[in-house]
Amino acid sequence: MPITIAREQIERIIGNQHQDPFEVLGSHPVEIDGKISWVVRAYLPNADAVWVICPEERTEHAMQSINHPHFFECQIDTKELANYLLRVKEGDHERVIYDPYAFRSPRLTDLDIHLFAEGNHHRIYEKLGAHLTEVKGVKGVHFAVWAPNARNVSVVGDFNNWDGREHQMGKTGNGIWQLFIPQLGVGEHYKYEVKNPVGHMYHKSDPYGFEQEVRPQTASIVNNLDTYTWHDQDWLEKRRHTEPQEQPISVYEVHLGSWLHTGAENPPTQPNGESGSVVRVSQKPEGRFLTYRELADHLIPYVKELGFTHIELLPIAEHPYDGSWGYQVAGYYTCTSRHGTPQDLMYFIDQCHQNDIGVIVDWVPGHFPKDSHGLAFFDGTHLYEHADPRKGEHKEWGTLIFNYARNEVRNFLVSNALFWFDKYHIDGIRVDAVASMLYLDYDREDGEWIPNQYGGNENLEAADFLRQLNYLIFSYYPGILSIAEESTAWPLVSRPTYLGGLGFSFKWNMGWMHDMLDYFSKDPVYRKYHQNSVTFSIMYAFSENFMLALSHDEVVHGKGNLLSKMPGDDWQKFANLRCLYSYMYTHPGKKTLFMGMEFGQRSEWNVWHDLDWGLLQTEPHQQLKRFLSDLHQLYRSQRSLYTQDFSHEGFEWIECNDAENSVVSFMRKAKDSDDFIVTVCNFTPKPHSNYWVGVPKAGFYAEILNSDASEYGGSGMGNMGGQWTGEWSHPKWPYYLDLSLPPLGVLVLKLDAQKTVAGATD
Repeated sequence: MPITIAREQIERIIGNQHQDPFEVLGSHPVEIDGKISWVVRAYLPNADAVWVICPEERTEHAMQSINHPHFFECQIDTKELANYLLRVKEGDHERVIYDPYAFRSPRLTDLDIHLFAEGNHHRIYEKLGAHLTEVKGVKGVHFAVWAPNARNVSVVGDFNNWDGREHQMGKTGNGIWQLFIPQLGVGEHYKYEVKNPVGHMYHKSDPYGFEQEVRPQTASIVNNLDTYTWHDQDWLEKRRHTEPQEQPISVYEVHLGSWLHTGAENPPTQPNGESGSVVRVSQKPEGRFLTYRELADHLIPYVKELGFTHIELLPIAEHPYDGSWGYQVAGYYTCTSRHGTPQDLMYFIDQCHQNDIGVIVDWVPGHFPKDSHGLAFFDGTHLYEHADPRKGEHKEWGTLIFNYARNEVRNFLVSNALFWFDKYHIDGIRVDAVASMLYLDYDREDGEWIPNQYGGNENLEAADFLRQLNYLIFSYYPGILSIAEESTAWPLVSRPTYLGGLGFSFKWNMGWMHDMLDYFSKDPVYRKYHQNSVTFSIMYAFSENFMLALSHDEVVHGKGNLLSKMPGDDWQKFANLRCLYSYMYTHPGKKTLFMGMEFGQRSEWNVWHDLDWGLLQTEPHQQLKRFLSDLHQLYRSQRSLYTQDFSHEGFEWIECNDAENSVVSFMRKAKDSDDFIVTVCNFTPKPHSNYWVGVPKAGFYAEILNSDASEYGGSGMGNMGGQWTGEWSHPKWPYYLDLSLPPLGVLVLKLDAQKTVAGATD
C-alpha cells in the first residue's frame, strides 16, 4: 500500500515530540485513486504485530510496519469506520484494546479553556485531572493537565508499564494536554511524564488528582468522588441559613496522625471518665494510623462529649512527609491516603454532621514543597511558582510561593477551596500563614525582596486572590467559615470585600494569645505589674472578628505544653489553666484549642506519638477534662457569651483597674435581649472575702460556674450557689454583690429572674 504520511511525522511520534499525535495516529479518511477509504495508524512500542478489528463488519485487517518496526498502518476500504479495536501481539502475549487515538473527547470546551485562562473557572477540577468518561459508547478515563511550556506530555501508569511512548497526549488551547484512554477505570495508578523543551523528563503526580498512593509512593489514583451517598442534607440546609458570627463556635484542633494510633488488631482501650469514650492508655504508638472510619468511631464521640462545636483538621491534603504536620501540601485535590480513601474521609465528615459537629480544614495556599513529583518546576519551567527566588521561595521553610499574578494558578487555588466544600461538604477553612502571603518582605532581609509597583511591601496580587477566594466561597456556600491565621496589623482582614476587606469571617487573635500566655507564665506575685496584658485585648477586640486560639504552634519547638507554662506546684498549674480557659471562654471571640489541652497534656506535642492518654488515669487530668466539658456546656447555653462577640454592645468592664489584687470583672450581653452574665477573675492564689462587684440590676445572682469547685480539683471556695445584691452609692453600678473570690479562680454569675421575683414576694 502507498505510504500516506510523511516520514518526519512518524519520527516525531516515535521520538515523543509531537504535540498533536491525533494528527498522525488513529483513523483518517484518505483518497486513493479517487476512492475514499480509511487509514489506521498506531504506534505500539512493544508490539510485534497488530491487527485492526472492525466489530460491525466482523473483519480483521493486518497492519504493516511503516519506517519503524513498531509504527503500524493499514488501509481499510470502507466509507464509515465505527469504533474499531486493535489486536496486539507482544511476544507470547496478545491483548485486544480500543485505540485511544480513535476518540477525541469533548470534555473540555472552548468556554472551559477560556474561563481557565482568565482565572474564572470555578469548577475546573471537573475538567482537569482524571475523570471516568464514556465516549462513543466506550467507557474509560479522560486525562487533562495544564503544562503550557512542555515539549510533550504522556500519561504513564501500570496499564502501559510506565512507558511514555504509548499514551502521548495532545495539546489544546492554553497549554492543556488531553487524552481519553479507553477501558481504564477506578483504581488505576498513573502520573504525567512531562518533557521540557530540551527533552528533560519529569514524572509528575496529577495536580488535580483525587487520590494518591500511600507515601513514600507518589502515583495518582483514578477515583470517582461521586460514589459516596451523603446523609447530611439537614445539616447543610441548616448551615445555609445560619449566621456563624452569632453562634457558639469552639474548635478542637486535631492532627489525626498523632491523636491516636492503633495496632493491626483492635486497639487497646480504656474508658475515659464517666462517659466511656474510648482512648488508648499507651503513650507510645505501637501500630498504624487510625483510618478515617476508625476516627469517626473514636474521635467524634470524644469531641461531642467535650462539647466542641467543630473539629479542625491540620492539613489533610496529601503531603509527602509526616513530620511536616501536613503543611507542605503536594496533592491539593487529594486527601491524605494515610487514613484511607476519599470516600472514607467523606464518611468521617458525614458522621460529624450527623452528630452536630462541623469540620474545618487547614488550607495552605501560601506555599508548596519542592518535591520532584509535585508542582515545583512542573512543566520544566516555573509554572506555579515565581521564577525569581526573591518572590518565589520561602528559605526558612524550604518551600516555593505561588505566583498569584498568574490567572491559571489563582484558578487552581480558588477552585481547590471550592472543591473541598463541594465534594467533601466541609464547613470551613483555616487559611494558614496569611501574613507570609500578604507581605513581600516576609522573613526576608533588605535586598532579598522586590517591592510592588508602588514601592511598598504589600503583595497586592495575594490580597486580590484572597478577596476573590472569600467572595466566591461565601457566594456558593453561605454559612461556612473562612478563618485567617494572620499575625500583623493588615487592615480589614475580616471585613467584607465590598468594603475593601479581605473577606474572612474570622481572624486568629495572635495578640491576645501572646499576651495571655506571657501573663499566665508569670509568678502571680508579679501579675499586678502586668494588668495591661489582661485588659489590652479589649482595646482592639472589635476591630476584627477575632477567634481566640491556643493552637499547635504554642506547644512545639521547645515551648512546652500549656500546663508546663503555668507557674507554681501542680495544684496551682491546674488552677491557672482553669483560670485561663474560663477567661478565654467568657472573653469576646470564638474559640480554638489544640488537642491535649483539654486534659492538661504535660509533654510538648510530638508528631510521632499519641497524646499522653495515660494521664487520664489520674484525677487532676480527669478533673480538668470534666471542667472543660462543663465550660463548653455553659458557653453553648448562654447567648450572652456568643451572640455579640464582635460588637462593643456585647461587652462592658465592671472593674479592670484592680491591679493590686490582679482581679478583673466584666459583663457579657446577649443580642436583642436584656440577658447578661457577670465574670469575676482572681488571677492570684490569694482568696478574697467580701469583695464587692458592681451589677446593673437587683436580685439573686446564681453562681453558674466556679473554676475552683472541688469537683474540678479546686479548693471548693465559693458563694453557696450565688448571692443577693445590696445597694451602694457607686456612681455607675447601683447594686453590688458581696463575693468570696477563690484563689486562682473565675466566677460566672447570672441574675436568676425566677428566684429574684420569688425573693421580692417573700
